[in-house]
Amino acid sequence: MGFPAFTILSLFPILLTLASAEQCGTQAGGALCPGGLCCSKFGWCGNGGDYCGTGCQSQCGGSTPTPGPSGGDISSLVSRDLFNRMLLHRNDGACPAKKLCLTRRGWASAPDGPYSWGYCYLKEQGNPGAYCSPSAQWPCAPGRKYYGRGPIQISYNYNYGQAGRAIGVDLLNNPDLVATNPVISFKTALWFWMTPQSPKPSCHDVITGRWNPSAADRSAGRVPGFGAITNIINGGLECGHGSDSRVQDRIGFFRRYCQILGISPGDNLDCGNQRSFGNGLLVDTM
Repeated sequence: MGFPAFTILSLFPILLTLASAEQCGTQAGGALCPGGLCCSKFGWCGNGGDYCGTGCQSQCGGSTPTPGPSGGDISSLVSRDLFNRMLLHRNDGACPAKKLCLTRRGWASAPDGPYSWGYCYLKEQGNPGAYCSPSAQWPCAPGRKYYGRGPIQISYNYNYGQAGRAIGVDLLNNPDLVATNPVISFKTALWFWMTPQSPKPSCHDVITGRWNPSAADRSAGRVPGFGAITNIINGGLECGHGSDSRVQDRIGFFRRYCQILGISPGDNLDCGNQRSFGNGLLVDTM
């Protein structure tokens, strides 16, 4: 399937938010810095006097972080103009997630078409429940709800717990960080995108052609393609019962991004004939 739109789409918002969002402390809902870094009085992570000195909020002893890969110029892959065309109305006043970038389908007669209005919702719409599943490993915190939040709208305490452990943030006690902190929000989305949860492969492995369906997968109609990603995300609600308007909306967004990038969306876009991998981990409001 080549290097498809969603792979690019998953990476760019976090690159932009990393440059502009406070990362820790009271400015980020009490979040701690990764790797033991100091949290400055202004909510930024780092070492040295500016971070660990007067006004430091947490982990003020500092650390010696492991050097990470150096950044590079990605404008040759996706220019700012291309990014803005892909997320055409991301800063529109009609978007609840203005400047945070989450997902919503526009109305049928929306300017520029319904699929140009993606990335508008901060969290699950309506009156969501607690999404608390009894778990000794991932216990629900009193008064907290684990409904869909973030670009992929993770839900349930076990997903918040696993995602939080992976990115070094206590999301069981602070689930709202997924809707209020842009960096944490996109980290949870990238965690879900990259992490297989047996028997499900990761979305990344499907979209990059690394997933090799088992005999059981093939007998259930689960084959490589965008439809398998919908199955991973919300197959328990959207797949295996023929045509579904939610699936068609997903395909509409995907086709638009592929068209902008000048690539083919590939085959097997639908999951109507696929049996679900299992219960949906996410909500049906994306």
